[in-house]
Amino acid sequence: MKETRTTAQLKCLYTNACSMGNKQEELEAIVHQENYDMVAFTETWWDDSHNWSAAMDGYKLFRRDSLELDDGDDRVECLWVRIRGKANKADIVVGVCYRPPNQGEETDELFYKQLGEASQLLALVLARDFNLPDVCWKYNTAEKKQSRRFLECVADNFLTQLVSEPTGEGAPLDLFFTNREGLVSHMMVGGHLGQSDHEMIEFLIHGQVVRRVSKTATLDFRRADFSLFRRLVDRVPWEAALKGKVVQEGWTFFKEEVLKAQERAVPRCRKTSRWGRRPAWLTRELWLELRKKRRVYDLWKKGQATQEDYKGVARLCREKIRRAKAELELNLAAAVKDNKKYFFKYISSKRRAKENFQPLVDGGGNTVTKDEEEAEVLNAFFASVFNSRANCSLGTQPLELEDRDGDQNGAPIIQGEMVVTCCTT
Repeated sequence: MKETRTTAQLKCLYTNACSMGNKQEELEAIVHQENYDMVAFTETWWDDSHNWSAAMDGYKLFRRDSLELDDGDDRVECLWVRIRGKANKADIVVGVCYRPPNQGEETDELFYKQLGEASQLLALVLARDFNLPDVCWKYNTAEKKQSRRFLECVADNFLTQLVSEPTGEGAPLDLFFTNREGLVSHMMVGGHLGQSDHEMIEFLIHGQVVRRVSKTATLDFRRADFSLFRRLVDRVPWEAALKGKVVQEGWTFFKEEVLKAQERAVPRCRKTSRWGRRPAWLTRELWLELRKKRRVYDLWKKGQATQEDYKGVARLCREKIRRAKAELELNLAAAVKDNKKYFFKYISSKRRAKENFQPLVDGGGNTVTKDEEEAEVLNAFFASVFNSRANCSLGTQPLELEDRDGDQNGAPIIQGEMVVTCCTT
């Protein structure tokens, strides 16, 4: 069962990873510790060989690998995601982009075209590593021609830049833009992911955002009263009750009595899917190491610790996280014969995350949420197989099923030559 909820803000994280190859474990630990709604990062250097390890439990993954870029708009390393709002509220578009330092003016213009289209239609949040260190955001000036052209694009689209602190190489390379006042707040720069030379940026996106949350009812055995369950089962006169019953009748009676006892002794709870499960290797000790890393970073920024102190703590934290995960996987592999269930459960968690069903849209383009309305839309879709005139919004008919030479619903015409040909081949 699905329930549609709205939330007033989204807690988000952005950074330039500078290769996710050896940072996946630390990212998972940080994400589960802070419970981010959305995580965005550039320069992952991922390819198809990372499909098995890229997804994180509880999150839907959107990727745009830039190892092989095509011509045209595909040269722009940018990913746009629409976040659905309430019925009477505007959707929010989040863009995550990367601009290589040697990118040409032609590709810049392609990006400016995309940015103009996105900023005019919806509320926009743009996070991008622009690699334009010569831009002075305090006075909106720049030395190079490409940087000045970029400032013109920002002004033409009425965008506001929100980052004022250095995020990489002593300059604000990672920038945030928005076209609505109050859409983004609590912008905080701090900490590094692994040995990346870019700092992480934490922020909040405000808006009435729709969140589809599963609320499947399940048994809560953690709060179960097993003593009561045993007493209820012992009260049943099993021998007398089962006497004279055939197998099916006996099984039905047994099941009913056990379910009655379960109903009284085991409470129910709602199993929500808002957050993913904590990684098995993420222990309390590692959580404390992550907090220590953040604390030393704050001391370094205040001048109460040296950069070497912070790098030492960060290096130790990274090593402990990677060692904990490696030890867990080694123990699972060594005990696979004795504990196959746990082994395959861990393997399954590393596969691509399951995709949620998207909301249905009726013939008028309206999103339907009620069970009865969804059933009507699905019924219209399946009826379209038998009726070419059915109007269905789940997608148009394939080209080969479109009406050709009149009505397709008439009786098929079979000629004798066709039968002879089929029999002789």
